Amino acid sequence: MLLLPRRKLRIETERLTLRQPVIGDFRHWSGLRAQSAEFLTPWEPLWASDHLARKGFSNRVYWAQRSISNGSAVPLFLIRREDQMLLGAITLDNIRRGPAQAGTLGYWIGEGFSRQGYMQEAIAGVVHYAFERLDLSRIEAACLPENHASRGLLEKCGFKYEGVAQSYLQINGRWRTHVLYAALRADRRGRTDVG
Repeated sequence: MLLLPRRKLRIETERLTLRQPVIGDFRHWSGLRAQSAEFLTPWEPLWASDHLARKGFSNRVYWAQRSISNGSAVPLFLIRREDQMLLGAITLDNIRRGPAQAGTLGYWIGEGFSRQGYMQEAIAGVVHYAFERLDLSRIEAACLPENHASRGLLEKCGFKYEGVAQSYLQINGRWRTHVLYAALRADRRGRTDVG
């Protein structure tokens, strides 16, 4: 087994601690994902047959450790500080250095915790961390055109609509077109019209 250095990454927001997943999170993660399956699956890639299995989760934890260590991604769980409840996850992935200095944001939240401002808080924390600590210049995000909740969330967080990508990702078993958003470190674009 590969032993990786333990770099503890934590981002504190008003109500949340954003931290990397650990093996001990399995029961809470699998329970939340199972309870929220109907809510989440229209917006996500198809779940593998072992999606909620312990081995699959362990692989996610090791991937998270490796990704943080090598600087390619920042996968974090949203933990509500008042009761240590797992609410969802957010990942800054596909971190590109060199002339790009960019990354791609993805997120999900359990159905019972949606529309309470938690993800807005998490996105603000991760974007601040990406710009100030990782020295990135651009954070990208994409969602399905009909996902009005996600589009509104991105816009509230300062992301601006940039266009459409045809057949961008496989979601729920089909290649789907996505709308593209981005937040820039030094954004002088003003408000953009949503496409």
